[in-house]
Amino acid sequence: MDDFGTGYSSLAYLMRFPVRTLKIDRSFVHEMERSREAATIVRAIASLAHSLGLDVVGEGVENVAQLALLQELGCHHIQGFLFSRPLAPNELALFSLA
Repeated sequence: MDDFGTGYSSLAYLMRFPVRTLKIDRSFVHEMERSREAATIVRAIASLAHSLGLDVVGEGVENVAQLALLQELGCHHIQGFLFSRPLAPNELALFSLA
């Protein structure tokens, strides 16, 4: 479930649909260093996902501090500008070979 915690993502969807992965919205990841509330929400989402046996993706990671916190929380996958800007499919193939 993309952008979990924002917009139309609902806790009820976790029971209604065959969800395997929760992607923590970048707005929480971006604020988690400066906001105790955002960090608490990120921890809660990761904990909920783990309790349900779901994979966790941290979205919008831009620095090493965000990466470290998400890894500490057991995020299975990380995406963001820390690693690469968005790539077209042909660029991704070249990026993967590097």
